[in-house]
Amino acid sequence: MFSLLHTLFYFIVALTILIAFHEFGHYWAARRLGVKVLRFSLGFGKILWRRQRTPESTEFTVAALPLGGYVKMVDEREGAVAPADLPYAFNRQPLIRRVAIVFAGPFFNFILAILIYWAVFMIGETGIRPILGPVTSNSLAAQAGFEEGDEIVAIAGKTTPTWNHAIGELLERVMETEAISVVVKTKDGEQLERTLTVPEELLQHPNRLYQQLGLRPWEPDLPPVIDRVEPGGAADEAGLQSGDRLVSVDGNAIRTWREWVDYVRAHPGSTLEVVVDRGGQRLSRSITPVPVESEEGRIGRIGAAVQIPEQLVDDMQIDYRLGVLPAFVAAVEKTVDYSVLTLKMVGRMLVGRAGIENLSGPISIAQYAGKSASIGFNQFLKFLAIVSVSLAVLNLLPIPVLDGGHLLFYLIEAVKGSPVSEQTQAFFQQIGLFILLSLMSLAFILDIERLLT
Repeated sequence: MFSLLHTLFYFIVALTILIAFHEFGHYWAARRLGVKVLRFSLGFGKILWRRQRTPESTEFTVAALPLGGYVKMVDEREGAVAPADLPYAFNRQPLIRRVAIVFAGPFFNFILAILIYWAVFMIGETGIRPILGPVTSNSLAAQAGFEEGDEIVAIAGKTTPTWNHAIGELLERVMETEAISVVVKTKDGEQLERTLTVPEELLQHPNRLYQQLGLRPWEPDLPPVIDRVEPGGAADEAGLQSGDRLVSVDGNAIRTWREWVDYVRAHPGSTLEVVVDRGGQRLSRSITPVPVESEEGRIGRIGAAVQIPEQLVDDMQIDYRLGVLPAFVAAVEKTVDYSVLTLKMVGRMLVGRAGIENLSGPISIAQYAGKSASIGFNQFLKFLAIVSVSLAVLNLLPIPVLDGGHLLFYLIEAVKGSPVSEQTQAFFQQIGLFILLSLMSLAFILDIERLLT
């Protein structure tokens, strides 16, 4: 129940921020360009809160359904307009002003993404160095010649100081090209360039892509000592405690934490007989790993974390942050890169070169919001930036009903010298609405399928 509330809370927070920035873009541009704004609303449906300083000023409202928002301007197409307000009507503005007001919504989402990335790069993060663990045999990485101990230095010319940077950059580049240049530093200190080639068919199945890459971070042979136990987990119920050293399981000696993890994962739902050393005293405990569904199938989990020596943490961790100006430049580059990536993904889906699994509906987005917030504030900010860019790009697609559809009508108006007729606009907006509802339904169905599988 707590997990559901946590997910819903951060989903609503994310939606509110993204929608508020988008609609504020329309509102700000309209006010600056002399258009009268009647209402600024976050959400649809029943109004929960409203504020209006004077009868002539803009009414600000918060409505019950937080899945969107709108800015209502004076417009003769939407009803009678008082003679005094006609000069401030949206439909009477010059074409360039109408274009600016419509474009301002997506533009403010781009601005939000840049501001978030700017803050993230200046705040910085502590990550692990991108050193490779055992490379899966017959994987794409193995075919490219990657070896255990290689440290990823740069991907397609961009430096990768942490594991998260390396994997994020790699997955982005996969969508742009089938051959990716990766510079690594070997265990001997030699810098080599390796070329990672990704088959076209894998791009249609993103859920298989990461597994096929065959890359995972290096994990040292840690002693099998428990650092902390998750309250209510199988380890807690079995009486295991922080500081316990695992000696054997089912009569088999345990030498490393990896051996223990592999054994637990391989025995979901089975009762294991464990011997631990606690302060020099050996104790026997029975523990039953909880079955959990994962990408690798059904595995066991007990809810315990390993104790990591401080020196090892210092050797593997790296602090990464940028100054004010470099962070701003990096933020703009990141926003542009992700915008291009989003457009390319949409293009691939339209021509059948990327699978529909790439679509995410409200359930998936809500899950991502909750998970990113659980990982940390920085990750939640990155999630906001990514969704803000996606929202901006998708809103600019030339689909009637979306901002991009309105901009397309304005482009036609600029070419032919007169506005597109209201009947024609209404016809194509119905088509656009049908396309949007179809995509939303498909995304929702995919979300349900992901939950079930």
